[in-house]
Amino acid sequence: MSPLFPALRTADEKEALRFGEHALSYAGLAGAAGALAGRIAGAGRVAVWATPTLETAVGVVAALLAGVPAVPLNPKTGERELAHILADSAPTAVLAAPGDLLPPALAALTRIDVDPKAGPEPLPAEPGDGESPALIVYTSGTTGPPKGAVLPRRAVSGTLDALAEVWAWTPDDVLVHALPLFHVHGLILGVLGPLRRGGSVRHLGRFSVEGVARELAAGATMLFGVPTMYHRIAESLDTDRELAKALTGARLLVSGSAALPVHDHRRIAAATGRTVIERYGMTETLMNTSVRVDGEPRPGTVGVPLPGVELRLADESDGIGEIQVRGPNLFSGYLNRPDATAAAFTEDGWFRTGDMASLDADGYVRIVGRKATDLIKSGGYKIGAGEIENALLDHPGVREAAVTGEPDADLGERIVAWVVPADPQSPPTPEELAGHVAAQLSPHKRPRTVRFLEALPRNDMGKIMKRALGNGNG
Repeated sequence: MSPLFPALRTADEKEALRFGEHALSYAGLAGAAGALAGRIAGAGRVAVWATPTLETAVGVVAALLAGVPAVPLNPKTGERELAHILADSAPTAVLAAPGDLLPPALAALTRIDVDPKAGPEPLPAEPGDGESPALIVYTSGTTGPPKGAVLPRRAVSGTLDALAEVWAWTPDDVLVHALPLFHVHGLILGVLGPLRRGGSVRHLGRFSVEGVARELAAGATMLFGVPTMYHRIAESLDTDRELAKALTGARLLVSGSAALPVHDHRRIAAATGRTVIERYGMTETLMNTSVRVDGEPRPGTVGVPLPGVELRLADESDGIGEIQVRGPNLFSGYLNRPDATAAAFTEDGWFRTGDMASLDADGYVRIVGRKATDLIKSGGYKIGAGEIENALLDHPGVREAAVTGEPDADLGERIVAWVVPADPQSPPTPEELAGHVAAQLSPHKRPRTVRFLEALPRNDMGKIMKRALGNGNG
């Protein structure tokens, strides 16, 4: 297998990484990562205290160069969950920035402070086996503690190369984002992606509309974000001409980790003439589909399967089925969980995503939600929460919306809308919202119950935590 980062082998002074005021060239990254790789060579696994810093990026690259699986740790993880991850993955050391204060749970591990100015040192020969584990990323399921998804080197390279093809991603691209570095989106796509292409990444540290506008105006060509970020951008475009100009000049705007509401698509396109591209992936599969940069923009879809990825809908009825995928992008399995790994795959080797979708005639994928939380069976109909949420968001009185199902003696499940009103002092009536949805979609898809909230519960990636809504918040 070829090296993950060919540009490090011919290191020059081109900027590779920038986090705020701190930057590293490819030569500097090769030196620092090479020196650290020499220190951790032979380790079983290493944990990485994944703050949005140069040190995190250097630490992960060094582990990949050394062939040592890296376990990114979310600094906000609670004590019980962190203890579980450490016991399950059993790292021998933790990589951190020199000034980081680490929690007591990490005290038993050898601490290695990452020095971005270290080196130069010769780069080690990378593992040639594509099945060699690259990263172990923990993902929370619906029940039980998080599971460690073992991501092999061929999945990382395969996904990044497929995205390079569909997005025309080149060494000339400069990516800006503010995504956390303990998830696939921010770390693999947002840091390792530019490095594999020989391009550059500028990380904002903390998301701000001003930061996005500044970096795009200063030569960044690509923006990665989650729907919450694009929603804030959309809300600022009416009054911020510099932001609109900066976005207009970008080559590629990509949203992921959750569905981008159609009304935010429309607002951004109207103000900038640019379409936000959506893609679809999971921790276990990395990326599965995307709208191509040269394809038809179609808000509400996540595009077509990436090169090398096969996708099918299982148990399809009413045009909706569970997405199942197979290809080189898949994980090797869950660490220490052969039972969970076996349950995740069909007998003929397809991974069960748990996501429900429909397919357009030309293969574009429309995700309607999670099998467990977003598929509502009401009055004999199978209804996806996503289309109702988009309809609600088209109402001028709605700022945010989420849709769930609740048991109903007559309907089986009734549709419940959770709404953050645009004007809390004068919210739309439940009857008005139900009529709005019925007129846009069909009467059986209207919400039977509307509950108003000040804000929707979201995780670090901006995904709405519907199980929190289902537990009676509101």
